[in-house]
Amino acid sequence: MSDAQSEKTPGLSADEEQEVSLNQPPRAAVLHEIIRYQGDQELERTLAALWWSALAAGLSMGLSLMAMGLFYARLPEGDSAQVIASIGYSAGFLAVILARQQLFTENTLTAVLPVMTAPTLANFGRLLRLWSVVLLGNLAGTLLVAWVMLELPIFDSKTDVAFLEVGRKVMMNDVSQMFAKGIVSGWMIATMVWMIPSMEHAKIWIILMITYLMALGDFTHIVVGSVEVSYLVWAGDETWSSFWLEFALPTLAGNIIGGSFIFGLISHAQVRSDSGKPPSRLLKEDQPPSPRRDNGNK
Repeated sequence: MSDAQSEKTPGLSADEEQEVSLNQPPRAAVLHEIIRYQGDQELERTLAALWWSALAAGLSMGLSLMAMGLFYARLPEGDSAQVIASIGYSAGFLAVILARQQLFTENTLTAVLPVMTAPTLANFGRLLRLWSVVLLGNLAGTLLVAWVMLELPIFDSKTDVAFLEVGRKVMMNDVSQMFAKGIVSGWMIATMVWMIPSMEHAKIWIILMITYLMALGDFTHIVVGSVEVSYLVWAGDETWSSFWLEFALPTLAGNIIGGSFIFGLISHAQVRSDSGKPPSRLLKEDQPPSPRRDNGNK
């Protein structure tokens, strides 16, 4: 008898042993392949599909500023206000991810894995095409929704002031802080994307947990932050040059490094090191065939 057999819990029936095998969490290679496949599908989408989905995501991200501002306007001042209001930060992410809209920081992992698996010039070109269209669409949506929130008579004056305070808090960071906090934010979003396939039934709670911690830690995010800071610009509180040079560029660089180069590369290296084979072949060659399921048909 092998060591593996002797270490098993005695008294299990064949059906119970099969149940144990079926209830194991997916291997890292399985998660890698799920995300790589999703990324490959995104890279194949048309420019029009990417643009409209990215624009919708930018508009949806306005929900994060809206929710936080509404909370802050109705809470007493103090540290406890941020603890509660940070829950509102998750609203935009929930809308975007559950609606399957294109979010740039999500694509810093999903669309990068196909390129890491097959680093060809064609794949690099597809990645730059997707990143460019999605980023422009996200920013266009955020700038538009920030202008609408400011110019249309939607919110009371107290809420308008709360929106300004949220943006001012972001701009209190200097360029190095924008960059460093952006790295952490990109890494956290990539972690969330990696976790979701293994816990689809808990997707909402994963999104809530990760994005709530992002808000609580004041980490910078290129899409949500664009709503917050462009609101200041439309209100005359900041200039467009400070929006791009002090916020957008360092935050974008940090998000890409945290999501793609740190989390993505490490996760890819982990899977590749398991067997020395390309991750896309692990499922085909290393995984046992899945058990047949009885669907009631004879």
